[in-house]
Amino acid sequence: MSLVKKTPTIQDVARFADVSTATVSRALSSPERVSEQTRARISEAVRVTGYTPNQSARSLRQKTARTILVALPDIGNPFFSVILDAVEREAAARGYGVLVANRFSGGDSGVRMRDYFMSNRVDGLLLFDGSVDLEQLMMLTGEPTPFPLIVVCEEIPNAPFHTVKTDNSYAAEQATRHLIELGHRRIGHIRGPDGNVLTGEREAGFRRAMQAAGLEVRPEWMLPGAFDMDSGVVAAQHFVRLEARPTAIFAANDESAIGFISGLRQHGLDCPGDVSVVGFDDLALAAHVWPPLTTMRQPRAALGRIAAGALIDVIEGERHSRVPMHMVLSSELIVRGSTARPPALVAPLATPPALAAR
Repeated sequence: MSLVKKTPTIQDVARFADVSTATVSRALSSPERVSEQTRARISEAVRVTGYTPNQSARSLRQKTARTILVALPDIGNPFFSVILDAVEREAAARGYGVLVANRFSGGDSGVRMRDYFMSNRVDGLLLFDGSVDLEQLMMLTGEPTPFPLIVVCEEIPNAPFHTVKTDNSYAAEQATRHLIELGHRRIGHIRGPDGNVLTGEREAGFRRAMQAAGLEVRPEWMLPGAFDMDSGVVAAQHFVRLEARPTAIFAANDESAIGFISGLRQHGLDCPGDVSVVGFDDLALAAHVWPPLTTMRQPRAALGRIAAGALIDVIEGERHSRVPMHMVLSSELIVRGSTARPPALVAPLATPPALAAR
């Protein structure tokens, strides 16, 4: 008995999809001549049987759309505006259009993405939502890299996808170090939403800076947040109820930082007179609130331009899609009016050994 595994054939695909071999052939060569439902069945048959998956899956879409899909977790978040503009400019320069989808996470994410690709509407995906289920992504075609895909800003752990992001952890460390170098020793943190990759990375950077300076991270100074202004206002409510308050706060994004400063004013507290605040992102609003917000500036235009260009390279075969690219861009500390030396009423503490040694 031969131990050589039989190579899948077009007949195997036809049997699995319960269609004729002629229909399979037509779907692979002229997908527009086959109904969407039949194309989906044939695509699934190709995946299960393993029949020349790269060529057949590509033929099913034919890459005639010249459009890329951008999947956002929250289209209303102003953080994405500059990135989307850069994506559109780069795509247009390469002859591609852009389609934007909102809130792709959820149990039907795989079905929705398959519909976009198998209906010839898009040729590749820029995914900004790290909460999309990894199994759903991996099952789309059964290949290690299911389709031209780049994860932007966030990262899906243990996933073989290209990524373009900033070093969130190091940037958070820089932001916290700025407060320490101003003389703050009592520093709190407004976190992002639980389970979010960025929340963990930015908190890790905050903790690393505190540990390097020999400063305590007090649990009651780790304030809940959700990357929006309302959560910043709620964090301010927690802050004013503290018996002993920090003199500085590092917020995981600008929106929560701005909401926190607004919430402080509702309780008669001043920034930076009573507490210094550092944000993260450098939204356009950050320079125009009062006081202007000290923050870490993410290179959003570069993120959009580089990610779009890299995705189109993958689509056009100029970059090997099976060798994941991990590109990390640097952020920049922008010092404005929301940070200052600690209030005079707070007794000065000893300089941390790590700083004294400099």
